[in-house]
Amino acid sequence: MNSADALLKTLIANGLEVVFANPGTSEMHLVAAIDHHPEIRPVLGLFEGVVSGAADGYARMSGKAAANLLHLGPGLGNAFANIHNAKKARTPMLNIVGDHATYHLKYDAPLTSDLDGLAKASSDWVGRSKSPDDLSDLGAKAWQAAHKYPGQIATMLVPADSAWGETEKLGKELVGEGPLDLDNSLLTDAYNVLSSEKNTMLFIGGDCLDEESVTLAGKISTKTGCRLATDTFVIRHRRGAGLTKVEPIPYFAEMAEEHLRGVESIVFIGTKPPVSFFAYPGKKSYLSPENAELIELATPYQDGKSALSQLSEMLKTDKIDKSLIPDGIIDAPSNGELNASNLGPLFASLLPEDAVVCDEAATSGFFVTPHAWNSKPLDWLALTGGSIGQGLPLATGAAIAVPERPVICLHGDGGAMYTVQSLWTQAREGLNITNVIFSNKAYAILQVELERVGALETGDRAKSMFSLDNPEINWVSLSKSMGVPANRTTTVEQFSKAFSDGLKSEGPSLIEVII
Repeated sequence: MNSADALLKTLIANGLEVVFANPGTSEMHLVAAIDHHPEIRPVLGLFEGVVSGAADGYARMSGKAAANLLHLGPGLGNAFANIHNAKKARTPMLNIVGDHATYHLKYDAPLTSDLDGLAKASSDWVGRSKSPDDLSDLGAKAWQAAHKYPGQIATMLVPADSAWGETEKLGKELVGEGPLDLDNSLLTDAYNVLSSEKNTMLFIGGDCLDEESVTLAGKISTKTGCRLATDTFVIRHRRGAGLTKVEPIPYFAEMAEEHLRGVESIVFIGTKPPVSFFAYPGKKSYLSPENAELIELATPYQDGKSALSQLSEMLKTDKIDKSLIPDGIIDAPSNGELNASNLGPLFASLLPEDAVVCDEAATSGFFVTPHAWNSKPLDWLALTGGSIGQGLPLATGAAIAVPERPVICLHGDGGAMYTVQSLWTQAREGLNITNVIFSNKAYAILQVELERVGALETGDRAKSMFSLDNPEINWVSLSKSMGVPANRTTTVEQFSKAFSDGLKSEGPSLIEVII
């Protein structure tokens, strides 16, 4: 048996269903092996950042890893940004990276690089095959590593001769390690704090933002009076009308600091204390109030759901105050020019039930996302690692994981250009994705950041570094060139029709919003 076939047989037995790929010569035997296994869905990305971002979206919605098939060091390097985002999201991901044949490495061929170093820099676990006989076993261990709770980046390096050799060995079915145990003493501390008369906050994150978890949080808040909060950028958040509102803290450090002001005790579950995205002159990096008592009841690597459940039981919670639950009332416009004030309620009113929203609308999102609390119940996925260009591939992977659900991608025009190739994959795969591109013709968030960091007085040359209007990007033409129908919208009526049509279509669509 070919060792590439043995590897895929092993991974299929462990649960692999999807391979996102941008392969090259060193991976050809692995590509050929895919053809022998119809259980696997191969998905081609025209850039490795699309591949890694799609794998992240798939894992967030399916709960398990896809495999990324990448070509040598440059391929892994191209995938790095969205691997970083996935690592920050703690989603399971398996990278299969081809390398030169073992005997070829000594010649320092043009594509030779420090592949092991690149893999170690981007991964939680790295393994290298040494022969055809160890390849499938390595694959099983990589799968196991990827699924260590809550999820890891596992990268296996596969020399070409390991993949094309013959073997009779198959790897075992291995299960990833579950969450770490809770510290019961911290559970008691959390109970005591929440039961006190102090101004308290319950700060939840990670996988503790599903419907069951936010419901428990709502009951705890009702019983104790504690405030509820979560991270600025969430991995996956069940939210909308009828669900307990757990609001992310603001992005800007001073706004987050103000949001947390006066809180005397914070209990963290599934996440860690918040910090500023960047350092700013004269502003805090660590955002929790200086004298506040911080109890990290469950880190992202512990069983946060169990912590919530036990707290709720200890507090004898039974109901949720109506004030914590959005009522679903949206005052949406019916006509007029689109602008920052009316786009948010309009978008929220149009969101279908059980949608998946992939949000990378940095500046425009400030106007849109607050209104979505009153939308129909849905899942919200955000830019976890801060490396832009995640939204389009994230939506691509999510749509493959849950094809029965409508997927909406909110994206700034600058970030979307990083992984615009995602549109081609969406069209090729016939995915149900409505892409909304907010076209302000700028890296607008960087225009804001330029002022915030206290940079020296700047002129037109500096400001031109954030401008996207010379030449202007024609999103409608760009989208259509990759097989995705597109419309440019400037009015409420145009957007409403385009969005409705996009949801009804059997494949992807794109809406350019001029704001």
